[in-house]
Amino acid sequence: MSRTVDIFGAGLAGCEAAWQCVRHGVPVRIHEMKPHKSSPAHRYHGFAELVCSNSLRSGQIFNAIGLLKEELTRMGSLIMEAAYANEVPAGAALAVDRTAFSDFITDRIRNHPLITVIEEEVTAIPDDPDAVIIVATGPLTSDALSQDIARLTGADYLYFYDAAAPIVDASSIDMNRAWEASRYDKGEAAYINCPMTREEYTAFYQALISAKEAPLHDFDLPDADKSGKDGGLTVFEGCMPVEVMARRGMDTLLYGPLKPVGLPDPRTGREPYAVVQLRQENTDKTMYNLVGFQTHLTWDEQRRVFGMIPGLEHAEFLRYGVMHRNTFMNSPKLLAADYSMRTRPNLFFAGQMTGVEGYIESTGSGFIAGVNAARRALGMEPLYFPRETVLGSMAAYISDERVTAFQPMNANFGLLPPLGYKIRGGKRGRNDAFAQRAVDTAEQLMNDGLLPRPEHSIHRIASESDMQTEGESNT
Repeated sequence: MSRTVDIFGAGLAGCEAAWQCVRHGVPVRIHEMKPHKSSPAHRYHGFAELVCSNSLRSGQIFNAIGLLKEELTRMGSLIMEAAYANEVPAGAALAVDRTAFSDFITDRIRNHPLITVIEEEVTAIPDDPDAVIIVATGPLTSDALSQDIARLTGADYLYFYDAAAPIVDASSIDMNRAWEASRYDKGEAAYINCPMTREEYTAFYQALISAKEAPLHDFDLPDADKSGKDGGLTVFEGCMPVEVMARRGMDTLLYGPLKPVGLPDPRTGREPYAVVQLRQENTDKTMYNLVGFQTHLTWDEQRRVFGMIPGLEHAEFLRYGVMHRNTFMNSPKLLAADYSMRTRPNLFFAGQMTGVEGYIESTGSGFIAGVNAARRALGMEPLYFPRETVLGSMAAYISDERVTAFQPMNANFGLLPPLGYKIRGGKRGRNDAFAQRAVDTAEQLMNDGLLPRPEHSIHRIASESDMQTEGESNT
């Protein structure tokens, strides 16, 4: 008989961890405070809620995040199954209808015979060292549980700030100014594109860098900021507010979210000076989010400044951009490569609190934590995923004791060990070789019986013709 695994939190990491446990035949109790209580960043009652963008980023295997998706998909990830079942058009990226995505996962979790959902807030980690526990309570872990984790780890928490982009009503976009297309006309016309002339961009830029920012709420402020001892805010590069990015220089946005490359205006046949892209938010195409426009501006300023974008002069905002605290641990000092505490091997952590940054990266941490919690419950040795996989490279990064200035990390090929031989074809050839090695390694884990093979594996390797990716900075 295996022990039951207790999982705190039903976000992406918690749900993925639960799924991997039951795939190994290990029962799970998942503790989730919804629907009775929500964090300040959450709005929907379902599990695995996407609180920022609805994009899961690139779906191409020669991109590190696309390769991570492929690894997870091949090995039986619930989150990836839900994503492909609820996909909406997004060019080379993978985006989902966030409500349908959450409902899909919630249904699977609530109706699995080995999973018991307990609707309660967890405020402390049980002291029983034999209990197998996964803490996956997310970047806005409650104050009580945060304090208990700090007590348990004896380490200070670190803070940075995460921002979300606004969403507008599709019917309020002026399509006489905008047009539908994907960059380089690749795939379906998945984005609405709003062009800017040099004069329009200059006026927009000046308004953006001088716009008023919203004050942070108390729940967004670490104690040092509340006391006034530390007025500086640390912002993660991958979710940088557009106004912060703009202050780096007049042309910065032209090489980021407003780059016009590959997007000729059908009315002129030429690329505009700048282009703002809006991505489909739901299956019905009634909502679109502003790609790369995470922001901390006041709502009034968002209406004013973003209303200067051609095509959005009369846009109706269904959700304004918001900024919130993201909390993570000093993981290299605390965690092993299976996401367990070095000093308490039956206690695991998963999700963004471990220092992995992004939806799929959080899912990956939950995958590894779930597999290893199940192995603990079954009396088996840990399974350390090979660094040749993106999954393993992320686990190696967050557990590397040599890291002294720890910062959150997205999936990237820089984390993978060198190939050890020369590759033709430049960066693309190298990335293809990384991808093939990772896929072969993941397959070997299943061939060796270390991981169960999914009954219906879905492989989404991009075709050779998919040479370009949509530029975006969304989580």
